[in-house]
Amino acid sequence: MEAHPCCNALFTHTQFQDGALRHTITVQDVEDIAFGGAVLGTGGGGDPYVGKLMAQRAIELHGSPQMISVEDVPDDEYIMCAAGIGAPTVLIEKILRGDEAETVFRALEAQLGRKAYAVMAAEAGGVNGTIPIAVAATLKLPLVDADLIGRAFPEIQLAIPTLHGIAATPMVVADEKGNHAVLSTISNHWTELIARSMTAAMGGQILSALYTMTGRQAKYATVPRTQSLCLRIGQTLREARHGKGNTLHALLAVTGGTHLFRGKILDLDRKTEKGHVRGVVTIQGLDEFRGETVAIDFQNENLIARSGERVLAAVPDLITILDQDTSYPITTEGLKYGLRVNVIGIPCYEQWRTPEGLALGGPQHFGYDTPYQPLAVKGAQ
Repeated sequence: MEAHPCCNALFTHTQFQDGALRHTITVQDVEDIAFGGAVLGTGGGGDPYVGKLMAQRAIELHGSPQMISVEDVPDDEYIMCAAGIGAPTVLIEKILRGDEAETVFRALEAQLGRKAYAVMAAEAGGVNGTIPIAVAATLKLPLVDADLIGRAFPEIQLAIPTLHGIAATPMVVADEKGNHAVLSTISNHWTELIARSMTAAMGGQILSALYTMTGRQAKYATVPRTQSLCLRIGQTLREARHGKGNTLHALLAVTGGTHLFRGKILDLDRKTEKGHVRGVVTIQGLDEFRGETVAIDFQNENLIARSGERVLAAVPDLITILDQDTSYPITTEGLKYGLRVNVIGIPCYEQWRTPEGLALGGPQHFGYDTPYQPLAVKGAQ
């Protein structure tokens, strides 16, 4: 099984008597994972600051969880995924109460008649990359070093398990008011439609437990070592910033990414509707890009970057907007007129580049009549 193209061995694990390799997640790790996840979140996945606080508080209250490899999950044990669903702009003002994670996991365990062996992130993203850490700490479960996408995507069915016929349901959702519900659907597409309607009714932001799978399934239907990659990206940003080095170059080196554009945000059209943040940000070129303009469409996540008729990058490859001074990622809800930014592209996980992957999450799925041109896969440090 191959990892994300820019993922290597990242840190020292502890060898346990059962043969598993585990890493204890520290409070500093949480901060690094939050910001690393926001880079892979391509503008979506929620505010990394909010996610960081949730996970760090859970560690303070319950202790540090262990991160384990997907290969170390027994084939017949269950992994459950945790994720927030809804428009990222809502989370700025509508904070989760704090016990939703335990509610959805206990309800899903009751529905399945099985206990969860481990927790896994549904996607890489600021909040959705760190919510599982909070869940793992609270429930005293290990966190699997993997996710379902290798980036963030705005719809539930846009996940690697869908390519392998693995159902997102039974799924449990809960809001901050104490409501929770169990979904059972005929397809992952229907899961998205129904859950999105429930999200709107529950205030635009909910927590869910979904995509339960066995250790055997997870070994071929997930993106391995995503949390490790998020950790290394976050460490790289922090170390480059403190060392006053070139943070953009350091980030491109660790992700295998490409510098697509540099400029100032000239215009922003953004609205929240039907559980998504949708819009277009227009960036006026600076320095070597002076005289050019790039428009980036987003639906929670950045979907396509175009300069006139030329496509610079498109889903399923990753498009991330960074603060020009710090190279820290800017989520779609954080975009503002006048910000000076860099835009980078990062190659997606290899399964997204198959015909089946492109049919599920390529440009045509989002209504763009443009052929997919893959970004070059570069070697990362």
